[in-house]
Amino acid sequence: MNDPRPVLVVTSLHDPTADVVIRELHDRGIPVVRLDSGDFPASLSVEAEITSQGVRGRLTTPSRIADLASVRALYYRRPTGFAFPHLSEQDARFAITQARYGLGGVLASLPGCLYVNHPHRIGDAEFKPSGLAVAVKAGFLVPPTLITSSPDAARAFIKGHDSVIYKPLHNPVYRIDGVSSVVRIAEVTAEDIDESVSGTVHLFQKRVPKTADARVTVIGSQVFCVRIDSDVLDWRTDYDRLTYTPVEPPPGIEQALHRYLDCFGLVFGAFDFCVGEDGQWWFLECNPSGQWYWLESETGLPMCAALADLLERTS
Repeated sequence: MNDPRPVLVVTSLHDPTADVVIRELHDRGIPVVRLDSGDFPASLSVEAEITSQGVRGRLTTPSRIADLASVRALYYRRPTGFAFPHLSEQDARFAITQARYGLGGVLASLPGCLYVNHPHRIGDAEFKPSGLAVAVKAGFLVPPTLITSSPDAARAFIKGHDSVIYKPLHNPVYRIDGVSSVVRIAEVTAEDIDESVSGTVHLFQKRVPKTADARVTVIGSQVFCVRIDSDVLDWRTDYDRLTYTPVEPPPGIEQALHRYLDCFGLVFGAFDFCVGEDGQWWFLECNPSGQWYWLESETGLPMCAALADLLERTS
């Protein structure tokens, strides 16, 4: 007998990766309820009671009703934020806060639900200093890294290493002449550092001479490793210059991947490594909500099936 419990997919309206996962679940006969937190309250409503058996109630969308006590899994993929444009600034701020801690708190408290990933754990893992510290603890090689607002400390760090790159700690979107842009990773010299560094916190990291990059996607117990060859510092800036090859990870990497995820309470992670000239893999970051489907298209690795297995709770 088929399990009638639905999978909740919490994502934005236009998310091609979520689309393929939902299609795979539908093909398997798995009920799916898709919603976006940004739909609240216009086309999404919630009724939830806290009982001795946990959260009970329902979520209602224009086409679906989800019983909060019977959600088997929740796939959380970058939903849009709450917005109340019809309210004054002060009232909207209040309403957004209530929605975040109310509806957001309900979604984070579903009984017996598998989260891929839990939104609170995603938030924890998105702090880059925390990720780097956990990577060291998990057993990865991590390039020497400085996080500072001191121009003098930045200059000293740069002078102490052959080559240093700057990375944003988080990358909000800038709009330049109406075009969405982000701050890019770039090589820096001591002469590039001025007093403006004191205006906020910056991350500087020793540049590891590399022969390639590697993207490792962990989906539950399954690990998919792809070598990415290019001639650019940051391969995400020019996808047309990339070639992809499925590879096996070096000894010890797979165990470290799971130690890292376990530390944050995650079941999915998109890890980035650079492959040094000596063949060693150096940890750069893990994105708990990272993209992955384009790699299946490029390599044929069965990543969508693995994610559907996880959400179906057969793996």
